[in-house]
Amino acid sequence: MEKTGNLKNTGNHTDQMAKDRKAREAEKLERQKAMLEEADRERFDFRDKDQSSFKTEKGLTSEIVTEISKMKNEPDWMLQHRLRSLEIYNRLPMPDWGPSLDELHMDDIVAYVKPNTNMKSDWNQVPGYIKDTFERLGIPQAEQKSLAGVGAQYDSEVVYHNIRDELSKQGVIYTDMETAVREHEDMVRKLFMKLVPPEEHKFVALHGAVWSGGSFVYVPEGVHLEFPLQSYFRLNAAGAGQFEHTLIVVDKGASAHFIEGCSAPGYNMLNLHAGCVELYVREGATLRYSTIENWSKNMMNLNTKRAVVEKNGTIEWISGTFGSHVTMLYPSSILKGEEARSTFTGISFSGKGQNLDTGTKVVHAAPNTYSTIHSRSISKDGGIAVYRSTVDILPQAVGSKSSAVCESLMMDSASRSDTIPSLNIRTDASDVGHEAKVGRISDESVFYLMTRGLTEQEARAMIVRGFVEPISRELPLEYAVEMNRLINIELDGTIG
Repeated sequence: MEKTGNLKNTGNHTDQMAKDRKAREAEKLERQKAMLEEADRERFDFRDKDQSSFKTEKGLTSEIVTEISKMKNEPDWMLQHRLRSLEIYNRLPMPDWGPSLDELHMDDIVAYVKPNTNMKSDWNQVPGYIKDTFERLGIPQAEQKSLAGVGAQYDSEVVYHNIRDELSKQGVIYTDMETAVREHEDMVRKLFMKLVPPEEHKFVALHGAVWSGGSFVYVPEGVHLEFPLQSYFRLNAAGAGQFEHTLIVVDKGASAHFIEGCSAPGYNMLNLHAGCVELYVREGATLRYSTIENWSKNMMNLNTKRAVVEKNGTIEWISGTFGSHVTMLYPSSILKGEEARSTFTGISFSGKGQNLDTGTKVVHAAPNTYSTIHSRSISKDGGIAVYRSTVDILPQAVGSKSSAVCESLMMDSASRSDTIPSLNIRTDASDVGHEAKVGRISDESVFYLMTRGLTEQEARAMIVRGFVEPISRELPLEYAVEMNRLINIELDGTIG
């Protein structure tokens, strides 16, 4: 009897453990389901009452450009750069490829919106409503926990910038671009829009004419930043443009990680983002540039980013593209020095009314250079996701290698995914590979997970999370969590 009783008690204990485990699993699945059903724009779609101290008139004229320069008290060479860029903008045609930009009319866009504050280095001095905005976005908390420096831009101007004292003592410069133009003029003038000249295309010329805000970073030779620097760009004004300029120099043997975040509330009129990023990676240096863009669905996102990498240097692009009505974004790397390296890891998510045209470009301009490209995209509810890339291996780039993998997941029959690679190989002494996959969630995978106790929606959600995991693990932790929040997928009507 005693023996039988013990067996019975053990069985009850085992049953209870199984019930507890099942309850924990159910709770976990509910949390995952809640994350998926959460409105992906909820955290970003709040908007502030317009309290700007100054706005230019809508449109783009030489008077407006001059007014912007005068307000910033810029040196004459910068005003001349702006006016020259405006001339180039007026004569260059609109792009004749990629997504349609017919909805965009510069006559309806306000190019410059000044918030009612100057830049502060003390968070407590920032106006309350702007502080509230960035606190809701988690910027001060991130600075306290894991960042070496933070810049925060609101509409057209940086309102807060700060860097840890120990980095300043090592000679690290991290400030807004307007301050850099004045206080580090010799360095800025040599590099500003030299890597991405105004002649590049119409919207680079536009940027050159009306740019405002952004960050300047200089990391001295041999200095290694233990924690990232982060700039966050928030566009609040309706019908406005944001044109920040980021210029980073990582000197010989140094290393840094720069994080860029972007968001805007939704309006029933178009907004425009045409920023520019120029990255100089010197000999033996390493720079990781991470971006999460979550623009509103009324945004035209026409950003341009480029890095030049010298001997034994490395550029790492980590890119997450969400939101926006139309995006055209192709971070590019010029591998100028022998054994220079470039890696690109990107994820894009395109839903209803979105056309996200993204990818990368790599130019191998020296021997034994190396590049890898890993891109994944998700499209649903009629969204369009296009991967577009170019790999150029010049004749002198003997011994170079490049590998590209592009994978696309379509969630329904109304969505579209295109892969448009271009390989321009001008030496036989190179090794180049490209692989593209466009797929759907298989019935077999869903059925298997359902046999393990998941609902169909939970099964599809798990598969999607697995699809993006190789990308999300490359992001800083808080941005990986953010990306999971942004992937708000309702899985009705998906391709089976």
